Amino acid sequence: MTIYSEQEAKAILDKAIKASKADSCSATLSGSNAGNIRYALNGVSTSGVVSDCDLGVEVSFGKRTGTATINRFDDASITAVVRRAEELAKLAPENPEFMPDIDKQTYKASNTFNEKTAGITPEFRAKVAAACIEPCRKDKLVAAGYFEDSANFVATANSKGNFGYQKSCDMDFTCTVRTEDGKGSGWVARNLADVSAFDAKSDIQTAIDKAKGSVDAKALEPGKYTVIMEPAATAGLISFMMFGFDARSADEGRSFLSKKGGNKLGEKLFDERVTMYSDPWDANTAVLPWDQEGLARERTSIIDKGKVEYLRYSRYWAQKQGKKSVGQPGNLIMVGGDKSTMDLVKTTKKGVLVTRTWYIRMVDPQTVLLTGLTRDGTFYIEDGQIKYPIKNFRFNESPAIMLNNIEEMGKSVRVKGDESPFIMMVPPMKIRDFTFTSLSDAV
Repeated sequence: MTIYSEQEAKAILDKAIKASKADSCSATLSGSNAGNIRYALNGVSTSGVVSDCDLGVEVSFGKRTGTATINRFDDASITAVVRRAEELAKLAPENPEFMPDIDKQTYKASNTFNEKTAGITPEFRAKVAAACIEPCRKDKLVAAGYFEDSANFVATANSKGNFGYQKSCDMDFTCTVRTEDGKGSGWVARNLADVSAFDAKSDIQTAIDKAKGSVDAKALEPGKYTVIMEPAATAGLISFMMFGFDARSADEGRSFLSKKGGNKLGEKLFDERVTMYSDPWDANTAVLPWDQEGLARERTSIIDKGKVEYLRYSRYWAQKQGKKSVGQPGNLIMVGGDKSTMDLVKTTKKGVLVTRTWYIRMVDPQTVLLTGLTRDGTFYIEDGQIKYPIKNFRFNESPAIMLNNIEEMGKSVRVKGDESPFIMMVPPMKIRDFTFTSLSDAV
């Protein structure tokens, strides 16, 4: 059993805290039941279920800390892992930025658990794979994808009396569809907490249509174009931008939010239609009510009508700068409009539709200039219609500039970028003067 009840988890954590002889002790118990199925070349390749549970202990003597982990929870094993952490702490050098354990927090539970998602069976996963493979075989297309679901719990406690417990669920689905000759590619992805909102038969049609529609792509000259960015395409860029919302890197001149003598907190840097916030209790993107350090999260305004309203202060940097440190956001919600991606296409005289961005890398953190590639369906738009597929581009663009070149936004949907630490609500966007620097022959 890897999903412990609150009472069972607390009993284990209490034993770990009580066993410690260090100046302070904190412990985290977490477990999951996770299932998956993977398919490629129109056939299932792997499937399985993984159940796991770990106890992590961190202790400190003065400014020296040590951590150890174990997956056995009898009394002797709990005592042993605490002693191991203590041994490591005594060998560790002092940390000049050491912060003591957090004080007791108040956590307001968020709705992160769903019984239907927790109850997903191997049969359900097989049906998801079949729903993708069968129509592709029929249309002489090739499907490759992955479906994963998990039910999780986490409990945290420390020697100052803090304690938190919560269960959660999620599911991730992604599928790439290619034509048999490899000249066309389409893609679809879904990240949800409630599997009731998932329909593989409907979603796979998106990837099928894009695969068929992207055959015989034409080359378009690199340059600046009006683009329609689907939510998944935008999410990757915005995720990278959010790394710059760190007070220390801004104060030390390492961020696009840096300025001489401080940072740009409170300044208007984006189009006034840009509003982003984090809310652990949001109905569509609920996350744990505490962050990795155990700090309680709050509903936090990040950007309001283009003005920067938030920088993350670590506990150390907050103490040094005389600021308050609150829980780091776990989700990101961008306010959008009510139009679909295709509604934005219909209002576009000339432009490019981008399904997805990938292989995104930072070029310059002080301007948050990024480079990456389009993928799995890039199309030329003319007079409000998709005219033909085009070859993929490499782009060099800063999301800070992109969010100043907004022409229109659609309805926000839930996405999770490939390298994003956030669950996000992001709208499709029409952006002017997006910079494509070269062509890519990859589909």
